[in-house]
Amino acid sequence: MGKWSVRKGELMQNTPALTDIERQVYEWQMWVTGFGEAGQRRLKGASVLISRCGGVGGAVALELAAAGVGKIILAHAGKLKPSDLNRQILMSHDRLGRSRVECAAQRLRALNPRLEVVAVAENVSQTNVAQLVGQADVVADCAPLFEERFLLNREAVRQGKPMVECAMYELEAQITSIVPGRTPCLACVYPEPPADWRREFPVFGAVSGMVGCLGAMEVIKLLTGLGEPLRSRLLTCDLRTMAFRSVKTRRQSDCPVCGNG
Repeated sequence: MGKWSVRKGELMQNTPALTDIERQVYEWQMWVTGFGEAGQRRLKGASVLISRCGGVGGAVALELAAAGVGKIILAHAGKLKPSDLNRQILMSHDRLGRSRVECAAQRLRALNPRLEVVAVAENVSQTNVAQLVGQADVVADCAPLFEERFLLNREAVRQGKPMVECAMYELEAQITSIVPGRTPCLACVYPEPPADWRREFPVFGAVSGMVGCLGAMEVIKLLTGLGEPLRSRLLTCDLRTMAFRSVKTRRQSDCPVCGNG
């Protein structure tokens, strides 16, 4: 696994050489200023855990697979239902009643046959969180339930792994990047789960896809040192009015997860 560099603000991991086909596939993104072949090699040597591969997580996974991340670990239990199909872009109608995570893995491998996909047909829990987080350089938290989000947050802080926090409800979305020791953790921002948060909620696939794409870009920035990730900033988006705000967040000294106590 890679190690976080406080000085450079990026993850330092193995940077394997690119093949000829990889140079062709990723040519246009390697033209991005500050990224180049060095950034592409960092993506190839990186691993990302995505908690849930539904509307938000599926978009994160698809964009990371397209960008050339070397390994993606997907954790998602359950079988595909008709009500999933309006937003879960890694799924397909012919897979109804079958494992969602296997469907997602198949779609990602079809897009990028060089990608290593670890498909775990379980949701994040007390029994598997340490092992799942331990496989990754960065965690993308796309879970619908705060119990799962808090578990990931605690373990990511314990292991010192950066985590991109993606969430949405109806036409609203929010995203932030958590770097243990440098930024507030999820428990600083939300000491308690929001009272109105629930498992099923109104959703357009375009909203979950939007925040998923933003989340994928945050992961790419954390892995490569490109640009300025949303460290200690919470980006909120209201697509009903197309209003976007960046709100500063603070570490809480009495936080039970990352605080001094």
